[in-house]
Amino acid sequence: MAKKQKKQSGTGGTPATVALTAAGTGYTVHAYEHDPAHPSYGDEAAEAMGVSPDRVFKTLVAEVDGELTVAVVPVAGTLNLKALAAAVSGKRAVMADPAAAERTTGYVRGGISPLGQRKRLRTVLDDSASAHATICVSAGRRGLEVELAPADLAALTGAVLAPIGRE
Repeated sequence: MAKKQKKQSGTGGTPATVALTAAGTGYTVHAYEHDPAHPSYGDEAAEAMGVSPDRVFKTLVAEVDGELTVAVVPVAGTLNLKALAAAVSGKRAVMADPAAAERTTGYVRGGISPLGQRKRLRTVLDDSASAHATICVSAGRRGLEVELAPADLAALTGAVLAPIGRE
């Protein structure tokens, strides 16, 4: 079962929780035991927290016309690369090299958060997020999620909302 905490203090947190605390944004931390054998980080998070997969969002890093771009989409679906490119007025999008994504964000794969990245990347949030009062995204490491309002996530990351996910 996931452990909940309100507004974890900035000390001892991840860069994502530190950023949320510094911004004064309300959030809830959900911690769970990560199973390295689980085939999907996002599905594992949804199952462990008992949250519908359409409310748990994965953070993916893609290259749009050579520029790294963050896509935040429901774990229940996939990223539409053409839609991502269109959302940022680009022509072509491909998934980023995992090593480049980790190096640029400062997070490991399966724990990349849209918040508190080493280098702030342009971000696109799937517009389905706005159908929920709160969504969950990685808090910066495997086995740790933050739940917050989609509008707060968009404001803190400067995200554009666009239909970039598909079922």
